[in-house]
Amino acid sequence: MSRDLNIKVHHLTRVEGHGNIVVNMKDGILETAHLSIVEPPRFFEAMMKGRSFHEAAIITSRICGICSLGHQLTSLVTTEAALGLEISEQTVLLRKLLVHGATLQSNILHAYFLAAPDFLKVGSVFPLIATHPDVVLRALRMKRLANDIGDIVSGRAVHPITPVPGGFTRIPEKAELLEIKRRLLEEGLPDGLETIETMKALAGAIPQFERETEYISLKHKDEYALYEGDIFSSDTGLIPVENYLDVTNEFVVNHSTSKHAKYNRNSYLVGALARWNNNHSQLIEEAQAAAEAMGLKPMCFNPYMNTIAQVVEAVHCILDSVRIIDKLIENGLKNEKPNQTPTRYGRGIGSNEVPRGILFHDYTYDNKGNIIKANCIIPTGQNLANIDDDMQKLVPEIITKSKEEITLDLEMLVRAYDPCISCSVHMLEVDFIE
Repeated sequence: MSRDLNIKVHHLTRVEGHGNIVVNMKDGILETAHLSIVEPPRFFEAMMKGRSFHEAAIITSRICGICSLGHQLTSLVTTEAALGLEISEQTVLLRKLLVHGATLQSNILHAYFLAAPDFLKVGSVFPLIATHPDVVLRALRMKRLANDIGDIVSGRAVHPITPVPGGFTRIPEKAELLEIKRRLLEEGLPDGLETIETMKALAGAIPQFERETEYISLKHKDEYALYEGDIFSSDTGLIPVENYLDVTNEFVVNHSTSKHAKYNRNSYLVGALARWNNNHSQLIEEAQAAAEAMGLKPMCFNPYMNTIAQVVEAVHCILDSVRIIDKLIENGLKNEKPNQTPTRYGRGIGSNEVPRGILFHDYTYDNKGNIIKANCIIPTGQNLANIDDDMQKLVPEIITKSKEEITLDLEMLVRAYDPCISCSVHMLEVDFIE
């Protein structure tokens, strides 16, 4: 179709940070279609130079107010690898419980408050308070429960204080964990099942668009990988976390203050949909049933379905949290002191899955335990090239729609990735060539 089209969405709403959508078509030829990231760089790697290993996780948790726990745990894993700090089974279980709480909170935030308004053709969640009060209250209950897991296990839900290198400064009480378990079963699970029904009802509003790409996530032989594992590419298979730079291959583009990334193709996708495609068989049975109920099947090439994959993960996190609590209580809670005696000094590389995808931290310490060099590669930065490639395929496919409809589809596409833009803008040097 021969058509001129010019779309400029300045400051896309319902995403974290500042991103603009820019599309230009002339005489039916698409000239530009990309997400422009315009935030200034945030020099976190530079801030960390010279800092003690006691401070690294505290600083990096401030990269984001949504993913603060993910950055903190990835930082701790990285420091422990660099300094040879062994941790206990109890520490690992408590961290996995925290990851579930953080994933539940963020996935529900996105599904209900950021994505659902698009499905219902309203500008924000506020009109839904009047039209769907029970749904909004359910979302708030689930977020509160998830945040309370953070409060009890890590001292507070945002920017945790008790997880430190080598362990925890405070271990939760048995009664606290049992209360969380009760609420997970009596509140969280019923709300999760109702969420599935809500998303089934909204499924018809999800655009039918597909573009096969490369999916990258962690993978673990024994579990649905969120806290630990190897890197896995749907194209090439397993890669050791230590080789993350071979995978991410960051590069600069002139429309973004955040670097882009690519591996086996021009772009790849990380996040809940990538985890689903790579690890779906390891989800708890009820989560797999939820996916089937909502029409999510492997392999899924529709990026809009990332929101559905997040809801599936929410069900998994609720039930696996119960399993972890049972294991902690069965083992007997021990008032362990953190192991903070380095056995070596050098480079450590760590990776966790945060809600928006696979996260990498990389530190080198001197023999005083201070950071010489740091690098952080953020999920949203890894997704940006894939978003651009999606846009370039999507626009010609929907060109018969009105400009307003095309704009909404593009906004929904970006929001489906649940981008955390401020996290992604972390480069140290940019050279723009006009």
